[in-house]
Amino acid sequence: MTHSPANDSLNPTAVRLDIPALSRSVHGKPLVYLDNAATTPRPKAVIEAMNRYEMEYPANVHRGVHTLSGEATHAYEDARRRIASFLGADSLVFTRGATEAINLVANAWGTCHLKEGDEVLISALEHHANIVPWQMLSATCGCVLKVADVDDAGELHVETVLDAISEKTRLIAMTGVSNALGTVTPIANICEAAKARGITTLVDGAQMVPHMSVDFAALGCDFFTFSGHKMYGPTGIGGLLAGKDTLDNMPPWQGGGDMIETVSFEGSTWNTVPWKFEAGTPNIGGAIGLGAAVDWLSNIGMENIAAREKNLLDNMVNRLDGIERVEIVGRPANRSGAISFLIEGMHPADVGAMLDRHGVAIRAGHHCAQPILHRMGHQSTARLAPAFFNTEDEMETTEAAIRRVIDVFG
Repeated sequence: MTHSPANDSLNPTAVRLDIPALSRSVHGKPLVYLDNAATTPRPKAVIEAMNRYEMEYPANVHRGVHTLSGEATHAYEDARRRIASFLGADSLVFTRGATEAINLVANAWGTCHLKEGDEVLISALEHHANIVPWQMLSATCGCVLKVADVDDAGELHVETVLDAISEKTRLIAMTGVSNALGTVTPIANICEAAKARGITTLVDGAQMVPHMSVDFAALGCDFFTFSGHKMYGPTGIGGLLAGKDTLDNMPPWQGGGDMIETVSFEGSTWNTVPWKFEAGTPNIGGAIGLGAAVDWLSNIGMENIAAREKNLLDNMVNRLDGIERVEIVGRPANRSGAISFLIEGMHPADVGAMLDRHGVAIRAGHHCAQPILHRMGHQSTARLAPAFFNTEDEMETTEAAIRRVIDVFG
């Protein structure tokens, strides 16, 4: 499947044939899958790559001299190379996902570089995974967590971030795209401003990678985290991007097999980067599957994906605006990946359950982003998260289902 770059020529029919789950029905209705901000479905290429590992060379990596171990090691390390290249990086540390990657930075970098009174600056848009690790670190080292607020539309402004920086700011850790509101933040400008001030930066890229081209080198951050299951790969795999010098100067976070060079009862020495941060047997099949996912995405083209998803989001926003009693929560000028909304007089969980009866799969709840929902004046929302494989007909089906829910149950 090949598409020309930088236009909306992507053929969703061809893409959908690649994703087995999209062909099923739910409650007798064709599935309309709009929960992609939580987890994306896997294409056949990913499933087949993982099955190949399990069926043909299900061995451990790095440690065996036999053929199967060699094949597993080659596939695992080749996947690492392709994923890093896809994201504009020289190498990557495999983790279980963005959450573990942020915790790795907090524990391996933060414990060495942050002391009592130092400030970690985040935004009001953050996922819990980019809040809680810094709170936990604060409890042990005494660093202070500060928050740059958003405006009433859910926009994060560079000026607000700059105003929140002080002489004590040591780390800025912020999302590139809000999973709750779909806000695209000016993260590149924030990283540039931080670098000019000598402040370390971490970007939570979990919601960026599936929707737009990411170039770690061009972005200019010190750390970048992502999750495979947000980008058509398996669950339980993801990664941390960082410069080699940065990683070399960090101690390992977890100890065990493969992250060591030598071990004695008197002490141990560490393996080189990135293996220094990959203790124990890794998720080999997951890494191989994620390598297949980035090949699949590269073949489609991230420019095509971004263009198509913008059209789908604009389409759905217009449809929601035309439905009485529906309120869209957050009005960012630049939106990616998600639309949060409410139906007057109905709990979001009820909305989600009722739409499921129409075959429409959405998210309902706080989306692991309680602070931003509270900032917008709500406890929870319903969330539509279309992806490039969705169709205009599915947007129409979703609108009709929402109208039906309001008519029958509202």
